[in-house]
Amino acid sequence: MSSTDTEALLRETLDHALAYLRSSAERPVGVPCDVESLRARLAMPLSEHPMDAQNVVADLVSRATPGLVSSVGPRYFGFVVGGSLPAALAAEWLTAAWDQNAALYKLSPAAMVVEEVVSGWLTEIFGLPSTASVGFVSGCQMASFTGLCAARGEVLRRAGWDLEERGLAGAPPLTVVLGEEAHATIYTALRMLGIGRRQIVTVAADAQGRMRADALAKALGGVSGPLVVCAQLGNVNTGAFDPCEDIAELTHEHGGWLHVDGAFGLWAAASPALRHLVRGAARADSWAVDGHKWLNVPYDSAYAIVADPRAHRAAVANTAAAYLVPGDRGERDAQDWVPESSRRARGFAVYAALRALGRSGLAELVERTCGLARRMAERLAGAPGVAVLNEVVLNQVLVRFAPRGGDGGGDADAFTREVIARVQRDGTCWVGPTVWKGQAAMRISVANWSTSEADADRSVDAILRAARS
Repeated sequence: MSSTDTEALLRETLDHALAYLRSSAERPVGVPCDVESLRARLAMPLSEHPMDAQNVVADLVSRATPGLVSSVGPRYFGFVVGGSLPAALAAEWLTAAWDQNAALYKLSPAAMVVEEVVSGWLTEIFGLPSTASVGFVSGCQMASFTGLCAARGEVLRRAGWDLEERGLAGAPPLTVVLGEEAHATIYTALRMLGIGRRQIVTVAADAQGRMRADALAKALGGVSGPLVVCAQLGNVNTGAFDPCEDIAELTHEHGGWLHVDGAFGLWAAASPALRHLVRGAARADSWAVDGHKWLNVPYDSAYAIVADPRAHRAAVANTAAAYLVPGDRGERDAQDWVPESSRRARGFAVYAALRALGRSGLAELVERTCGLARRMAERLAGAPGVAVLNEVVLNQVLVRFAPRGGDGGGDADAFTREVIARVQRDGTCWVGPTVWKGQAAMRISVANWSTSEADADRSVDAILRAARS
């Protein structure tokens, strides 16, 4: 393709993207078509010969758009999914055009320095040590994997075992202590690190899903040897926060490493009104947090933060290839801080988002979406047959519905699931199902920058309409 042809292709693609964004606020929200019809649209034999790129892109838009979930829109309340801030989206387009390999300073000085600058901003926003190291990863799954990888190596080192030299075989037994409401990604990360279920101790949580410090103290009394404790900031159902101050004190008394899963909850630190919820988090040893949730940058974007850069680098640095020459003047090489080598430059979109928001804009984003969650909860709780199951301390709302004359037990389980299904079919908004304390519930997560009070009210109307019908 000539440069003229390439420019024409990109301008036409911009038109396609803008058309989609213009429609996102009013598109039916949810899964728009069944898998078989989508396969019929997209599956075809691969052609033998090249095709015109403009035709390929136009055809892709035509065939794929019916299968796109409108999660960028203002009434998508599933899975703590944010949207894309305009500045972040624009920077993401530039990231693709620049096509930088974000592994080494020598591959992309701009990408490395941007990550360095953003690392400082993030640790300051979260109130974490300025000396902590930061790796830019795909999501909290890999952020927790990275943090726990550093934890595994360090607690074994303290026990006199050099993991990098000797491997896991024959290492002192390691114990990981979790709250019973720990997120599934923690278990997956531990499995990938060779830490089995028999090495995990689970402690009780309270009615909101917060790890109980007294239960942790009791559990730690029976643990000896290398220790890792995992706390959670922002329960995926209730939004509740583990008591990090007490957990950190107990963990460090026993010589352990504290890892914090702060996927979305750690962003409460950006708000003066909500900062108290993360009290004690700075005393942890590693943290995992997403950017594609509450910061509203495009997928994928998350941050693995470790208080001890030496332990962080020892766990994941790529040091075996002689041709991957590191910087010699203090340059940042991203391959020292993440499990990946070649990857896209995730820092540009984060840089643009934080500069566009500023401190006050970021605080307003967090506080406003939490306010919308409370607004929805208050309206729902005031309706007959509707119960809000959680203390709405953040942006999460759990709702349960009972049929008229129902017993609130099994009848309410089936009825709640049917209300959720009707809301999803209606398409005004999208909410997801969950199970909380053995009961079926509707889960509402408010994290999109573009959600307004009108969107919240319109969504509540649709939910109550589904319940009444």
